[in-house]
Amino acid sequence: MPDRVALAGIVFVLRTDIQWRDVPAEMGCSGKTCWRRLAEWHAAGVWAALHRVLLVRLRGVDRLDWRRASLDSASVRAQRGARRPGPTRRTGARQVPSGIWSSMAGARRLA
Repeated sequence: MPDRVALAGIVFVLRTDIQWRDVPAEMGCSGKTCWRRLAEWHAAGVWAALHRVLLVRLRGVDRLDWRRASLDSASVRAQRGARRPGPTRRTGARQVPSGIWSSMAGARRLA
């Protein structure tokens, strides 16, 4: 299977949000083959390398807009040896007794 055909199938699935098994035969690649190629490329670091190349090229033509960037713990590793945060202060109201529990307690007294 040519890489371009597999890439077209992968992009088609990602853009249309269809299941891999529903990739149309007209794409020239089965969904199973596209999924397998996606996994192989991921394991080989192809997507990370492609992302780096894209960032370098965009930076070169001044097309990066960092105001729309977002990072979380899935994208950036935590520093080793970083200080642990202190205890989190409770901000919510106290929990109230359950209505069911209250009515059951009263029912036992009446019996």
